[in-house]
Amino acid sequence: MANKKAIIIIAPVVLVLLIAIYVIKQVYTPYEGQEVKFNVRKGEAFSSVNHRLSKDHIVASARIFHYYSKLNGKMDQLKAGTYLIPTGANMSAVLTILTEGVPILTKVTIPEGKNMFEIGKILEEAGITSYADFVKACRSADMIKKIKVEDAPSVEGYLFPETYKFAPNSRASEVVSAMIGLFYKKTQELEMEETYLTAHEVVTLASIVEKETGAKWERPTIAGVYLNRLKLKMRLQADPTTIYGIWETYDGNLRSKHLTQKTPYNTYKMTGLPLGPIANPSLAAIKAVLTPEEHDYIYFVSKNDGTHVFSSSYKDHQKAVDFWQKNRANRQGKSWRDLKQ
Repeated sequence: MANKKAIIIIAPVVLVLLIAIYVIKQVYTPYEGQEVKFNVRKGEAFSSVNHRLSKDHIVASARIFHYYSKLNGKMDQLKAGTYLIPTGANMSAVLTILTEGVPILTKVTIPEGKNMFEIGKILEEAGITSYADFVKACRSADMIKKIKVEDAPSVEGYLFPETYKFAPNSRASEVVSAMIGLFYKKTQELEMEETYLTAHEVVTLASIVEKETGAKWERPTIAGVYLNRLKLKMRLQADPTTIYGIWETYDGNLRSKHLTQKTPYNTYKMTGLPLGPIANPSLAAIKAVLTPEEHDYIYFVSKNDGTHVFSSSYKDHQKAVDFWQKNRANRQGKSWRDLKQ
C-alpha cells in the first residue's frame, strides 16, 4: 500500500521533470541550418513570425517558442527589420536577436538633384520603404514642422543627398526625418541669410541651380544669372521648375503647352521664385547661391554637353541659341553624361 502511494506521488513529479527536460531541450536545441536572413515585417503579429520561424526550422517548436517568449515578456517586443540568424542559434538566442538585435542595414545613395518622387522610387527599389508612404511622409504636417516653413507643401529641398544606411521596411517618417536631420547638420555652419533671400528661398534657388547644370564649376555662374534676373524682376524661365509643376503627369517631353500652363512652379508664367524647391540640392549648390559669381549675365544656353554659353544681351543669347540649339551638328552625339567633372 505504501509503495502504491509512493508511485502516485512520484509519477506526477517525474512527468513534470520529463516535461521540463523536454522544454529545456527544445529551448536550447541549436538551429542546424545555414546562416540565414530573417525578416520581421512592419506590424507583423507574433503568431505570424512564430509560424515562419518554425516552418523554416529556425526554432524547434512554435508552441514552446510562444510560451518561452510569453514567460520572458517579449511577445510584443519584436522589432521590424531583417536579421541574421547564425548556425547554432538556439531559441533563446533567436528571441534576443529579434527583440534586441540590430537589423541588417541597406546602403542606399541619394544622388544630388533628385526630387522627392525620384527618391521615393530609389528607396522602394532598395526595399527600405514604399514610394507612396515616402511621398506621403514628405507632405505630412509633422515633417513640414521640422523645416519650419509654415506654408511649404512638402519637405522638398531638405532631403539631403548622401549615402545612407537604413533597415529594410523602415517607417517612411523615420527615413524622411533622418534626411532632414542630415540637411541641418551639413548646413549648420552656413549663413543661410547672407543674401537678401530667406533661408527657404536660398534652398529653392539652389535646387534650380542644381538642376540646370551638369558642370559643378558652373553653379556659381548660374546662381549669378538667376540672382541678376530676380533683381531685374525678370522671369526665371527655368525648364526644370516648369517640369516639377507637372511632375506626376509628366511623360518626359516638355511641350509648348506646358510653358503656358499656370502652376506655382511655372517660372515662364510668373515672376520670382517658384512655390518652393524643385529638388534636393547639394551643399555646393547652396554655397553657390550664398556666394554667387558676380557678373552681368542674364541668359545662358546649353552646349548639349552639360555646359553652357552665358550672355549679357538678348542679341548675343540668340546667336548662341542659333549656334548651339538650332544647328543640328552641334547637338548630335553630345550628352551631359560624357562631361568630365
